[in-house]
Amino acid sequence: MIGVLGPEGTYSEKAALRWSQDMPDARLVYFGDFEDVLRAVEAGELDAGVVPVENSLEGAVTVVMDLLLHMNVVIIAEVNLPIRHCLVGRGEAGINVILSHPQALAQCRQYLRQNYPKAEIRTTGSTSHAAHLAQEFPEMAAIAEAGTAEKYGLRVLARDIQDVRDNITRFIVAGRKVPKATGKDKTSLVVYLQRDRPGALFSILQEFASRKINLTRIESRPSRRGIGDYYFFIDLEGHVNDSMVKDALAGIQEKAAMIKVLGSYPRASNGP
Repeated sequence: MIGVLGPEGTYSEKAALRWSQDMPDARLVYFGDFEDVLRAVEAGELDAGVVPVENSLEGAVTVVMDLLLHMNVVIIAEVNLPIRHCLVGRGEAGINVILSHPQALAQCRQYLRQNYPKAEIRTTGSTSHAAHLAQEFPEMAAIAEAGTAEKYGLRVLARDIQDVRDNITRFIVAGRKVPKATGKDKTSLVVYLQRDRPGALFSILQEFASRKINLTRIESRPSRRGIGDYYFFIDLEGHVNDSMVKDALAGIQEKAAMIKVLGSYPRASNGP
């Protein structure tokens, strides 16, 4: 069983279907939020869970990053999904209210400002939930995928309304066991330095640079211990069991207060 954000028609569902296309027995289970998906994986109630971790327009999905830091799950795969937002609705009246998930609304900010400056913007738990609500009232519209409009009997009122056409969301697949190395892998980890000192972050990054390990992403998140205190989320090419990666992590262990490997997994074929 694979957990995704529901109800039916979300981008998470689409990412899960893409990842599991060679798994004929896979069954999707729908949840109300990302935390519920990951907690079901952690509890062993699911084989895997698919959640978004970053978007090419809006950056990190911070709630998911924070959950990965504190939960006992690992990343076992990734899916890079092109996102094509549409404005969908019944199309029977003027639009006074536009609903969607906060990420979708943020990705369409310019379109909304230019085309519906007076509309009330409301957030929902998912794009498909927004479409479901838009079924009920002619003055409401939702931002969702074209396929979601069809699923809920709505019309596509405008296509490709995201602020940049090449809009991609990276989803991760969470499980409980790190998969074996494939030779084309990525490792995600979190590093906490604890005390700020000149060159502290540089000394961590040097462990990778000296071994010619390519970093594909580095991002900071507040530790919530005070201003200027951060966790650093790092993605790198290679598997945690590769000798070079092992050596780098050993070097970091001596310099950092905490290091947590979030997972090693095959790189998406269409990703960095």
